[in-house]
Amino acid sequence: MKKIVLLSLMVLLIGISPSSTKAENEPVMITVSNDRENILFDGKWSNVNEWKQSSLNEFVFEDKNKIILRTAHQGDFIYILIDSISDFNLDKGADKAIVCFDANNDKTTIAGEDDFCFGVSLGNNNGFVLQGGEDIALTNNFKKIPNPIGFIGIGGVSDQNDRYTQTPHSSYEFKIPIELFGRSDNYGFYVTIYDESSDKFYSWPNVNPQKPLKIPSPAKWGDIISPDKSIPEFDWPVFLLLPSLLLVIYLTRKKIIK
Repeated sequence: MKKIVLLSLMVLLIGISPSSTKAENEPVMITVSNDRENILFDGKWSNVNEWKQSSLNEFVFEDKNKIILRTAHQGDFIYILIDSISDFNLDKGADKAIVCFDANNDKTTIAGEDDFCFGVSLGNNNGFVLQGGEDIALTNNFKKIPNPIGFIGIGGVSDQNDRYTQTPHSSYEFKIPIELFGRSDNYGFYVTIYDESSDKFYSWPNVNPQKPLKIPSPAKWGDIISPDKSIPEFDWPVFLLLPSLLLVIYLTRKKIIK
């Protein structure tokens, strides 16, 4: 019985361990966080614990450049940090980050009204929002819309509080109102940054925009999933913990009865 309990706990620990890399066909997992109201939106890690309660994904590209993605949700908002830890050439106004959501995750070839992108350039405190459904092929069917209430997009420069490198580099913070595109446990998802000094885009999935900025078709986006099946709800590691705890209680109770 002890071996079974130990095996169960090992499976549990493997199941809730955060992933540091993402294969192209694996979804990004987003977690609930109960401290997002403490975020200081300045485009960077304001303190060493600021983004600790969030999901972690690391994207490594062929030229060894890296992007750290932290995601969380709380209440009516999704929170995102894009930490471009290899971009040490700080081209303010030119470097930028964009994150996109396909509300229905229908992977359409042409961007529809359920497709939204949120972006900001480095050094800018006022991000922008794009929505699909426009009949203009030149912009890949996206148009700029007024920023919704509560939206924040800020491009900043990291400092000594960054968990990955203390060398100053570009980083971006977003606060995105869920109400704009509706609540779901599964969205289409796309993230990209542009590095002016190298004149390159770095994206996940690895499908780069056309220049100057034509966002790829939603059919090529990946997925972002809330494993607890709702946004927001309880923390997904707790959700995964429950079956294992029930198994331990059952086996312990069975031994006592014997």
